[in-house]
Amino acid sequence: MTGMSFTPKGYGGHRRQPDEVKRDGWKEQGLLAVAIDDDRLTWPERELVRQLGERLYGKLEWEARHG
Repeated sequence: MTGMSFTPKGYGGHRRQPDEVKRDGWKEQGLLAVAIDDDRLTWPERELVRQLGERLYGKLEWEARHG
């Protein structure tokens, strides 16, 4: 018996970078994954992300305990 002659999708091969996954999610499904501390965002943009997150999902755990 020999081993598998192919690699199933999602196993082995090229592993995508997190930003590539996020970009594909946005372009293909309209999903946006943003870290609240992303250096590419200005303070007003980070604040908007924080406010949207709180409105949709509630306060961050660390913020709820210490805020």
